[in-house]
Amino acid sequence: MAVTIKDVAREAQVHMSTVSRAFSMPHRLRPETRTRVLEAARRLGYRPSRVARALTTGRTHNIGFIVADIANPFFPPMIKAAEHTARARDYHLFIADASEDPAIEAELVDALAKQVDGVILCGPRIANAKIERLSQTIPIALVNRKVDGIPSVTIDVVHGARVAIRHLLDLGHKKIAYVSGPRQSWTNSQIRRTVTATAGGQATVTVLGPNTPNEDAGLAVAEEISRTGVTAVLAYNDLLAIGVMEGLHSLGIDVPGDVSVIGIDDTVLARLARPRLTTILVPTADAGTAAVDLLLQYTADDAELGTRSAGHISLPTKLVTRDSTAPPPRS
Repeated sequence: MAVTIKDVAREAQVHMSTVSRAFSMPHRLRPETRTRVLEAARRLGYRPSRVARALTTGRTHNIGFIVADIANPFFPPMIKAAEHTARARDYHLFIADASEDPAIEAELVDALAKQVDGVILCGPRIANAKIERLSQTIPIALVNRKVDGIPSVTIDVVHGARVAIRHLLDLGHKKIAYVSGPRQSWTNSQIRRTVTATAGGQATVTVLGPNTPNEDAGLAVAEEISRTGVTAVLAYNDLLAIGVMEGLHSLGIDVPGDVSVIGIDDTVLARLARPRLTTILVPTADAGTAAVDLLLQYTADDAELGTRSAGHISLPTKLVTRDSTAPPPRS
């Protein structure tokens, strides 16, 4: 016969509700009580039914994980780390791709709301006001966006962009282009402001975009870069940067002999590109882990949505210098 929650309660000498809390809300039990219940369950071979637990507690132990573009190599390490963290905490991830479309993002949140305990939005394109409205119906945590009252993990792209521009200034570049990302991207706006402020009076900055953050867009903007006369480019991400390098090469422009190029993310493609791409290392796996932990902390709060304590974590970045940057040509 199947072992029941009643059997575990009898074995551990606790009430059945205590057994339920040991699996669904362990933070509400004293550590020694939870340990006694789990040991009893292990001895008896008891495994809680997710369906029954959801009916009892109102929790599904599922998390929605929505990314801007699952084909972007920025996201897989984040997804893998988030899935590993969720599983270790007895949760499962429902992964969805918004295809860089804010309307699809909002639809996915609505669709997942009845199936999950909370949603993580990674690099969201939705406006802040829309995020705030959605957060009134389902707990939300953000990656690469800050909205008051909502848990968030941000990556310090301001520091990364500042270091990248200083690297180009130190090499002697006086004309720099920023190949920007999507208009709706919070990260893009942070980078753009930082590039302009850091260059100051030491170099002129040309902003090209907005652009879809992929290789094709980088290829398309290469000819425009060639017309500006810039000697260095910072791109919104590695995919754009690699597309820029390919496009410049097709125009007979050498990287880094004629134009230096820097990306952001330090994806595996940055190391495989030729020349190897100088880029800003972004801790994407750490962001995935932190986002799951922040969301679960937030959902553990018994307060009404909108009054809960929302945590925030900022993760560091650093410059990784490779082969795609050099001093500008003497001419």
